[in-house]
Amino acid sequence: MHRTTMLPGDWWDLTAETSVEDPAGQDVVALRAENDQLRRALAGRAVIDQACGMVMVLAPCSSDRAWDLLVDVSQHCNIKLREVAAALVATTKDQTLPQPIQRELRRALRRLHLANGR
Repeated sequence: MHRTTMLPGDWWDLTAETSVEDPAGQDVVALRAENDQLRRALAGRAVIDQACGMVMVLAPCSSDRAWDLLVDVSQHCNIKLREVAAALVATTKDQTLPQPIQRELRRALRRLHLANGR
């Protein structure tokens, strides 16, 4: 008998099959899935950090403000943060920033400048 195990909060919907009779096997499967999820999260974090650096240069601000700005753009566009960051970083390789992200980034930068009194 096999059972599919879903880890709570698993945003990539990782599933793994294991034998119900083997609790140690279930632990191994859960640890492998968690390890895979952590690897993906770290890979996504690198591009988010690069995008934060770009925002910090575009609008001289702290890393916290840059993070908040990217989150704001992500939420207004309804696009995952790592995808917004990847699109922004891709502009360094002559790729065009998608219109919705471009529009929201402009708005967010404008709000940041107004908040700073510039």
